[in-house]
Amino acid sequence: MSDFLQRLLRLWVEPLPEGDAALAAFREVYADPVAVNGVAFTAEALVDRARAMQRAFAEIALDLIDELHVPGKTVIVFRQKGRHVGPLQTPLGDVAPTGKQVERQVIDVLTIKDGLITDIRVVADDLGLLVDLGAVKLAQP
Repeated sequence: MSDFLQRLLRLWVEPLPEGDAALAAFREVYADPVAVNGVAFTAEALVDRARAMQRAFAEIALDLIDELHVPGKTVIVFRQKGRHVGPLQTPLGDVAPTGKQVERQVIDVLTIKDGLITDIRVVADDLGLLVDLGAVKLAQP
């Protein structure tokens, strides 16, 4: 795994420093703003998302499954693991802490220009995560 990918993944799993230091760390990896699935996110918004994830999950681990590099693009496939200890913000509303150990698989297609991520296409198994947390139930056939 490259130094760049290690720095990227650490931003999401290691406790972030307070104040502008966290913002500076994100700006070393991400363009500001960066497009995420076609929506512009500022570095501040990314820091807020990382902090929210770190409040929602303890013992966060991102296990890299596969990576592919071509000029200007990197694709990473990883498993995100953690114990659900705080409110999880989702498009369906907040999910109260369950204490459950959960994991989900994520695929990120990263566009990289001048050493910064400028665009991200994310495909994550959010439905599986919500089912595992008991936030949604699948209909029986």
